[in-house]
Amino acid sequence: MTDAQPRYRKILLKMSGEVLMGDAPFGIDTKTIEAVAEDIKEVTDAGIELCLVIGGGNIFRGVSLAGRGMERASADYMGMLATVMNALALQGALEKVGVHTRVQSAIPMDAVCEPYIRRRALRHLEKGRVVIFAAGLGAPFFTTDTPAALRTAEMGCDALFKGTSVDGVYTADPKKDPEAVRYDTLSYHEVLSKDLRVMDASAIALMRDNQVPIVVFSIRERGNFMKVLKGQGVYTTIA
Repeated sequence: MTDAQPRYRKILLKMSGEVLMGDAPFGIDTKTIEAVAEDIKEVTDAGIELCLVIGGGNIFRGVSLAGRGMERASADYMGMLATVMNALALQGALEKVGVHTRVQSAIPMDAVCEPYIRRRALRHLEKGRVVIFAAGLGAPFFTTDTPAALRTAEMGCDALFKGTSVDGVYTADPKKDPEAVRYDTLSYHEVLSKDLRVMDASAIALMRDNQVPIVVFSIRERGNFMKVLKGQGVYTTIA
C-alpha cells in the first residue's frame, strides 16, 4: 500500500495565539512552538507551499480590553503588534530547524520584518520559503480570521487550514458540553446559519465566494498537521 499523498499543494495555516501558550496561562511556551515548527517542517519538506497567519491572544486580546473601557481601535492595534511578536518567535523556531521563513507585516516596521507586498510573498512561496503574515489587515475592528481568509485568496491557496486546540467543529463547546458531537463536513451556509463561530462570518463568506475549503483540526497533536493534509486523522471540512 502506497503512502497517501497530500491533498493540497498550497495552503494557508491559521493558528490562534493561544496555541503557542501550551499549558501556560499566557505568553509563548518554548516546547510548544518548537513542536509546531517541526510539524510545519514536515509539511514543507513534502513540497507544500505554506503561508501562515497567527493570532495574538496569548499576549494581548484587544476585544476583551475594549470591553473593559479601552478605546477599541487602540486595543486592536496593540493586538496586531502582539501578532508580530508571535510571528517573529515562530520565524526563529522555524529557521532553527532549517525552514527558510519571511515575516510580512501589514503595519510597516522595516527594522524587524518586510512590509506586506503580494507579489513578493508569492515569489517567496515559489522559492519554498514559509511566509508568515503579521499585523492582521493593518486596520482595527477585524480579528485575524478575516486577514487569514483574504491572504488565502490573494495567494491562490487550495485550502485554509485552521489549527486549534480542538480536533474539529462541534455542535457545542466540547470542553463544556460532554455530549457535543463533531461534524465531519459542513457547508459554508450551515456554519453561518447555525452560528457555529468557527471563524468570523466575513472570513467564511470570503472563502465561500472563492470556493476555498476550510479544514479545522487540532495542531496540538504532534504530527497531526501532515496526517490531516493527507486526509487522515480527525478534522472537519467546510466546503
